[in-house]
Amino acid sequence: MKRIFPNYSYGPGPRQNCWWDETTQAPDWPIQSGESDAEVAVIGGGFTGLSAALHLAEEGRSVVVLEAEKPGWGASGRNGGFCCLGGSKLKPETLVKRYGEVAAQAYEQAEVDAVDLVAELLARYRIEADTHSKGETVLAHSAKAMKKLRQKGEAGGVLHEADDLPALGLGGTFFGGYTTPVGFGLNPRKYLFGLAAAARDQGAELFQRSAALDVRKTAVGYQLSTPLGSVRAEKVLFCTNGYSSEDFPLWMAGRYMPAQSTVLVTRPLTDVELQAQGWSSNQICYDTRHLLHYFRLMPDKRFLFGMRGGLISSPKAEAKIRKKVLRDFHVMFPAWSQVEVTNIWSGFVCLARDLLPFVGAVPDQPGCFAGFAYHGNGVAMGSYCGQALARLAMQQPAEIPLPISTPPRRFPLGRWRRALMPPAYALMALADL
Repeated sequence: MKRIFPNYSYGPGPRQNCWWDETTQAPDWPIQSGESDAEVAVIGGGFTGLSAALHLAEEGRSVVVLEAEKPGWGASGRNGGFCCLGGSKLKPETLVKRYGEVAAQAYEQAEVDAVDLVAELLARYRIEADTHSKGETVLAHSAKAMKKLRQKGEAGGVLHEADDLPALGLGGTFFGGYTTPVGFGLNPRKYLFGLAAAARDQGAELFQRSAALDVRKTAVGYQLSTPLGSVRAEKVLFCTNGYSSEDFPLWMAGRYMPAQSTVLVTRPLTDVELQAQGWSSNQICYDTRHLLHYFRLMPDKRFLFGMRGGLISSPKAEAKIRKKVLRDFHVMFPAWSQVEVTNIWSGFVCLARDLLPFVGAVPDQPGCFAGFAYHGNGVAMGSYCGQALARLAMQQPAEIPLPISTPPRRFPLGRWRRALMPPAYALMALADL
């Protein structure tokens, strides 16, 4: 594999001490060996890959999933657990200008549909994933940011002035907020393994520690090599997102940008501690910074707090970003400065140059499809794109909005595109002042 971050980024260091690992045991998938055959081979066992596998298996299609690591290793097993609107980083007016009003509305509906899909899968397969929150609340970090929230009015949501927040249990130095009724929080590992169990029950074959080392075109489809065997398939779905490789499919090289996100979780908070901070809400929340913070009080009263992570990956850099997230947490929630933080970890989200997700065919490789670049909103959008990939593989109408189906452009600088991130982050930090 040819990846653009150092090997440390893809090893156990960043995800060490991930809270979700303590909440449920990983399933024991076999390792692929010998020769396997399937109509569809799925590379990647995260939300996208397992959603695709489940939807294929529900239709009676034979499917093999190849996960390079253990179940839940990547972003799907270590994210913040926000199932909410998102996937694009484009402003609505930019989306309209670029694609037109109809396409922009179709994309916005897709974000809603993505959240609804997760809720429907949880209900249909009776997946217990510690869900909570009625919609999502954005909290203004400055008077300037609150002015922009007021411009949204109450179109589809509820505007909160600063004086409204204490009664809502949203204590802090915020200038107000806005709640949209779509979205909820969950345990991402429990949701992921629920998808996996459903896919297996429907007949999908799931393999761990079975990286796809090579994908070669054959007369009737593709042959995928693994460390101990191979898989023959008519179609191939690439579902690796921020943990993708530059070498296959070659078309993806330069079209995705991994970006680190870091999360902490406290021990369960007491009622006295919650009262001290004035926080009793179970809403999933984020602030209005470009380099945003996201946070929520979970059902067991632990508090989760996350933010964009570092730009350099090494043991020293990881220690530095973990100190940074602790500092930001204590600044935003000073009443909890002495509360024990039991877990801190990091992982990759995935960005695209055009700031939109992508799901569609891989050009010049008939029968190959890819889905990636959810911009930190992979719980819902990854599940949605997995369903779309399944439909594409089955040649069914996928009804993918134009903004998502448009192939993303390459970033400048090729394999050295990470150099673009420090100045971009610096500009965003200045904008947050």
